[in-house]
Amino acid sequence: MRVTLDWLGVATFRLTIGNLVVFLDAYLDRVPAAPPVGLTTADVARADYVLVGHSHFDHLWGAERIAARTGAIVIGSHETVRLLHDVDRIPERQLIAVAGGEPIELPDGIRVRVLPSLHSCIWATMGGADEACLGDLGVAHQERVARVTQAMDLLHGGALGADVAAHMAASDRHPRGEGGSFAYLIETPAGSIFWKDTSGHWTGVLRELRPDVALLAAMGRGNVNGDPVQGTLAQFIASEVEMLRPRRVVLCHHDDWMPPLTRPVDPGPIRHELARRTPEAQLVDMGYLAGYPILG
Repeated sequence: MRVTLDWLGVATFRLTIGNLVVFLDAYLDRVPAAPPVGLTTADVARADYVLVGHSHFDHLWGAERIAARTGAIVIGSHETVRLLHDVDRIPERQLIAVAGGEPIELPDGIRVRVLPSLHSCIWATMGGADEACLGDLGVAHQERVARVTQAMDLLHGGALGADVAAHMAASDRHPRGEGGSFAYLIETPAGSIFWKDTSGHWTGVLRELRPDVALLAAMGRGNVNGDPVQGTLAQFIASEVEMLRPRRVVLCHHDDWMPPLTRPVDPGPIRHELARRTPEAQLVDMGYLAGYPILG
């Protein structure tokens, strides 16, 4: 069985497993200033499933149009499903709500395991891949929410320009928090793929897995068991790879996906840290719409 992977910006991928097409997140349509990924939701003619990591706009938006155009089944948190059904009018028959822990059978001997995960600490100080960030420990949930709310108000209010404000008005479904974060283990006859769309994890979950391929978000302040990582993003990614022990690693969410808010993350320090700590894992450099043969 041949398995190919297209990166479509942020943490969105198109995974083709034999004849099955699975989208991982669905954020294709970006602000005008962002580099185009080579595909828009209007171009998507085939999708069987969409897995959604969490409900923020840069992950969920687009799932409703892909589902409406193709009849794809969307798998995501109860909040993701609520928004797709109540706001975007996607019928219940195309929605599977999960809470973490569910095994889901797909055609052709493919199984998806839904795993509890964590969102990156977007309320904490963050830097580049090789910039150590310390502190922000023990911040109460209410203060975390207040910081994120303030940042979202700036995006919606035009602080970063009219294009960003218009994009937020169209894309943001205003989920409760991030709507719950998941990771997914996709088990195929050709091997297994682990994917999560934000920089956070429960160490007890990752230590139990041995995927062949790991698709890992490389942006922001890592979240380890509920607290911000004390160190660099490169160290955080390397610690994940040490726990997972995959043969191949693919980075995501490190592109310049919404300027002027974002800057691309330099993968060089991550590559260096992986070479030092996990030399057996191959870091795959993947551009947009690459059609990379990831397994098989």
